[in-house]
Amino acid sequence: MFSFHRPSRPLVSAVQGLPKARRRRALAAVDLRDLSWQRRAAPALLAILGVCVADLSTGKERYLAPLMTVVPSIAALTLSAAGVLGVCTIGLVALIGLNRYDQVTAVQDQRFLFGSMVTYLALTLFSAYVAEIRMRRAAAFAAVSSVAEAAQRALLRRPGPEVGPLRLAVRYASAADEARIGGDLYSVLDTPHGTRVLVGDVRGKGLDAVQTAAVVLGAFREAAYDEPGLRQVATRIEASVERHVPDGEFTTALFGEVRGDGMVELLQYGHVPPLRVAPDGTVTVLDAPDPWVPLGLGRLADGQPQSWHQPFGAGDVLVLCTDGVVEARRRGGGEFYPLERRVAQLVAGAGGTVAELEAAVGRLYADLLGHTGGDLSDDALLMLVSRGD
Repeated sequence: MFSFHRPSRPLVSAVQGLPKARRRRALAAVDLRDLSWQRRAAPALLAILGVCVADLSTGKERYLAPLMTVVPSIAALTLSAAGVLGVCTIGLVALIGLNRYDQVTAVQDQRFLFGSMVTYLALTLFSAYVAEIRMRRAAAFAAVSSVAEAAQRALLRRPGPEVGPLRLAVRYASAADEARIGGDLYSVLDTPHGTRVLVGDVRGKGLDAVQTAAVVLGAFREAAYDEPGLRQVATRIEASVERHVPDGEFTTALFGEVRGDGMVELLQYGHVPPLRVAPDGTVTVLDAPDPWVPLGLGRLADGQPQSWHQPFGAGDVLVLCTDGVVEARRRGGGEFYPLERRVAQLVAGAGGTVAELEAAVGRLYADLLGHTGGDLSDDALLMLVSRGD
């Protein structure tokens, strides 16, 4: 009678990169299937035990057995329909035993006893029905989420830890619990013209932001291989945004190109400036000498954006991020996250190996979550980049 579809396991792995509080909420949305049956049944079983202890400890002068009617409602929150029926059967046995202990089975108490038993049975059946509906919705959510996860993986193709001469370490958190990608985007490609990097931030968040991110990433993956210069790459992307993104929507972006000369070419479109952390801990903000307007607003500006070059040697670490990082506030509406002040002690000297870089981005992300109290209100992207030998 009560059948259900077990949610798929990929959804559990989809939330492993989230902060603990958000991971708990996401797992709760798939019906707590990540927990054992014993842990899911524990609240209802503890309720049964609590009613029994309360009734027995107050003696036969107090009749507290009808409190057992809370058990079906509690069981419906965490168990399947079959689980609700099983736990409520235990509760029914306990209820009958308490009735005999309290000696309410006499003829003069029959009507009251009959009413409490009927109420308990009716609540049990209704709670089993509610549990079945909850399970079906959880199964549907799991199926849709697994498809969405596959689509998001295809859109945001995470690069490997080494791309061309670059070592990479990334932390990405979407503001939506069920999403792997939001309005922030990144891509690193090894092309015939050099290793090219894109970090961007779409205005807003949600489905509209994801659609815009898809346009920008798709255009970059094509243009990065075809165009000889960064400015031509950005011009191609600007044209795609104007064609396919609604008016008024824009994307801040930072382009980078690394060749073998110990330099990095940068092109900024209204994005957060990158930081360069030297092996000795010196932090340099790489501000653009001529910053440009975000992608999608180019028709409002005169002239052309200009790239600039910065030293980027072995041991240096480039810290690229979005405004979800630098504008993350301390819990309670306090100060912004002081990235420039904190990054040296967390990242300096980590550019030698992929493992060191991964550990550094983990420390930096943990420090960010510590600043905000464990949760982020906006999409956030952190990327650390260093050169190989």
